[in-house]
Amino acid sequence: MSTSMDISFIDRTLKTTSILVLFILTLGSLRFPIYDILAIVSGTIWSIINIYFLTLLIGVAIRPEGPDKMAVGAFLFVKVPLLYLAGYFLLTTTIFQTEYLVVGFSLPLAVILLKVLGRVLLGLDQKKPNHKSRQEAV
Repeated sequence: MSTSMDISFIDRTLKTTSILVLFILTLGSLRFPIYDILAIVSGTIWSIINIYFLTLLIGVAIRPEGPDKMAVGAFLFVKVPLLYLAGYFLLTTTIFQTEYLVVGFSLPLAVILLKVLGRVLLGLDQKKPNHKSRQEAV
């Protein structure tokens, strides 16, 4: 298994989660109550934004040239008070049931888990053997 993780893994996970939530929105609204589906979608969108800002925050805070303090402050200002205040209002509203919001909050984590399991089961991170061709062996 590879010991280094490329940052594009997070971008691909967020894109996959976005596509999955669109499927849940379109197909789930045919079978389940609309407010339950909207709760899942709202929780997932909140979680996607949270992971996105966390990625940006880590990108500007951990750099070889040192952290960009203005950018770190800006991302912390957006992430901590504004995003978590929005999450608090999502949880305390009476329109959405908390269980469906929690499903939405954890949906990107489930996508990450399934992507990692897929890579492990398919053996995509195993080192490929260095086979020499017959001409190189001679």
